[in-house]
Amino acid sequence: MLEKCYKCCSNNCNRYMDKYDITMEQLIELKNNGALIVDIRSPQEYKEGHIEGAIVIPDYEIRKTIYSIIPNKKQLIIVYCGTGIRSKNVQRYLQKMGYNNVYNLYKGTENY
Repeated sequence: MLEKCYKCCSNNCNRYMDKYDITMEQLIELKNNGALIVDIRSPQEYKEGHIEGAIVIPDYEIRKTIYSIIPNKKQLIIVYCGTGIRSKNVQRYLQKMGYNNVYNLYKGTENY
């Protein structure tokens, strides 16, 4: 079931949670079960604070580096950014590249 977003913006953006979006609680559980956490923000944003254990692969570097950093397309991957919008785009892009176990932190880190 899709959950309507009422918190990410003041004007009710009609953004829905889909089956590839997860909450922070689910992220923690999946991380404890071996998921790779990828911060897709800039290195500067990463330095300012990130989820413990996350690696940084900026969204603008994904195309060039993903195969060398994560060669296993079956690897459980969780991507995140500040609001969940950039990471949602990366999640979809990785799925198109054949990574079939990729999830997005819904609404990003600013909401937790």
